[in-house]
Amino acid sequence: MPTPPKPTSVIKMEGKSHRTKKELAQREAAESALSTGLPLKVRSEVRNNKAAFKEFKRVSTLLKIIDKNDALVENVINRYCQITAEILDFEVKREEFSHGIEQLQVAHDDDVAAHPNIEERVLSDMEYFNTLAKMESNLLALDKRIQDKRKMLLDIEKENIMTIAAQLRSIPKKDEDEADDDPMAKLFEERGA
Repeated sequence: MPTPPKPTSVIKMEGKSHRTKKELAQREAAESALSTGLPLKVRSEVRNNKAAFKEFKRVSTLLKIIDKNDALVENVINRYCQITAEILDFEVKREEFSHGIEQLQVAHDDDVAAHPNIEERVLSDMEYFNTLAKMESNLLALDKRIQDKRKMLLDIEKENIMTIAAQLRSIPKKDEDEADDDPMAKLFEERGA
């Protein structure tokens, strides 16, 4: 897939381009026509979640730098920030489960060492392995949910970038007046094609 064209702000920042001033002005006008001019607004559920709000501020700042802090992408960005916060919560729970499994294993090893006779143990081997299996199953379920959420994030990231890239691709690459000077176009017109 070809690289999407750079926004005019990036081209100007780089200070070099093969485009004429007229082409840059046309691209800049076309880019500004794709914007509402209204900034992103944070939704209340994002504002009330510390991690989501922190991510919102980070992303909206980055979007502002590239002149894409626009209300049209407001819902997507808010959703993105919510999912990011949910992933962080799941990762904390995953860490707690992982720590709980380690504690269970250590406790069982200590119990086995203290009570070589199976009947004297706090948890029988069968109960221990059942508990361990359930905890590991829960850990795997959490991992799956985290992966699902990460895929959602990736899809949102791709779509958001693709939307911006699609906006940039919709900008005509050549000046409309230049199309009138195209000798091949004139030839086709003369032949009635």
